[in-house]
Amino acid sequence: MNNYNIRVGLKVKAVAKHEGVEEVKLARRIASGKVILIRNVKLPDKVSAVGLGLTTKVNVNIGTSSEVVNLEAELEKVKIANKWGDTLMDLSTGGDLDEIRRAIIRESKLPVGTVPTYQAFIDSFKKKGGGAYFTEDELFDVIERHLRDGVAFMTIHAAVTRELAIKALRSDRVIPIVSRGGDMLIGWMLHNDAENPLYARWDYVLELFREYDATISIGDALRPGATADSHDEFHVAELIEAARLVKRTRKAGVQVMVEGPGHVPLNEIIWDVKLMKKLTDGAPYYVLGPLPTDVAAPYDHIAGAIGAAIAGAAGADLLCYITPAEHLGLPTPRQVEEGVIAFKIAAHVADTIKLGRRARAWDDEVSRFRGKLMWREMINRLIDPEKAWAVYTQYGEPKVRGCTMCGGYCPMLMVMQQIKKVKGEVNG
Repeated sequence: MNNYNIRVGLKVKAVAKHEGVEEVKLARRIASGKVILIRNVKLPDKVSAVGLGLTTKVNVNIGTSSEVVNLEAELEKVKIANKWGDTLMDLSTGGDLDEIRRAIIRESKLPVGTVPTYQAFIDSFKKKGGGAYFTEDELFDVIERHLRDGVAFMTIHAAVTRELAIKALRSDRVIPIVSRGGDMLIGWMLHNDAENPLYARWDYVLELFREYDATISIGDALRPGATADSHDEFHVAELIEAARLVKRTRKAGVQVMVEGPGHVPLNEIIWDVKLMKKLTDGAPYYVLGPLPTDVAAPYDHIAGAIGAAIAGAAGADLLCYITPAEHLGLPTPRQVEEGVIAFKIAAHVADTIKLGRRARAWDDEVSRFRGKLMWREMINRLIDPEKAWAVYTQYGEPKVRGCTMCGGYCPMLMVMQQIKKVKGEVNG
């Protein structure tokens, strides 16, 4: 066994122990493609295990924009992601993209993902005066550069064909195209009157990713950007094409997951997950949101967490967080933290259904301490103990055993007294 296989074997053993699953069962699921280890051979210690039977993971999107370029702020967001997240995506579109990406990878303790089409489009715009002027080779050069830098997963919009994109643009969709990377690629197809190079040269994409054992995240260029567009013919047609690509990808020995579904009404979320899992034979599902309403900004992190909890409970594996700034602007570090905490809670809520007692043991432990009014023990086990303690003591540390909400009228306090009385009568 070579050093690479030894490292992978040790990582499988560590993941199995951490997740509380049998090592043999985990290995079988990895072999079948129902579990993936998001990683890059160049940075083998930055790994996130995603898929069937594992805890629901949370991705944190960060990155500059064309309007706001502040690397220091983005690196502050990396620290937040390191604390709360499981994967991190650099979606930068402003500044020196190579420098920003490499700095983020250096500071991240998590596997980092990117959308290489962004850089191909932006570099072309800067050098040639038009984003759609990049060549196919220039696009693949960007992908390979990201892989060499240690990028562990990439959104690859390969499931949108030229024919499907044109039909979507001619349709009466509320928002024809909401995906930034997808829109860039569709613009390239129209300008060059050519098929999507990521779709047409999929075998070459597979070669690149196989060399680095990185994960392809099949992007959803035609995902609904409005709940009114959910599961229309274009949304579903792209998902079907993604499923075909999943089969080819697994056959080539490359790790793959599928992205979706964007804006989806609440009653469609569960069957969206079931449909995707059925079509792809259980490939890991990386959900963007899903957002069950279009009116929540600047509280989309709350609306998105509602959709994410339902999706996770139905079987989604990786939740892409949403911040309060979604649909309005570039998030601040504080907004990043608000978003990732909301989705971390959603992930755990999902796991209490998906994993049952394995996940609920945490809830039961907290509840036992809460029922006994053991404040320090209870607070230390909450998702954010530091903030919880600050709230508990915001009027000064309570002088009674209860908190400042109920004070001496705390029902737990009264119940404990009643239990003593009842037990005393029984014993007597």
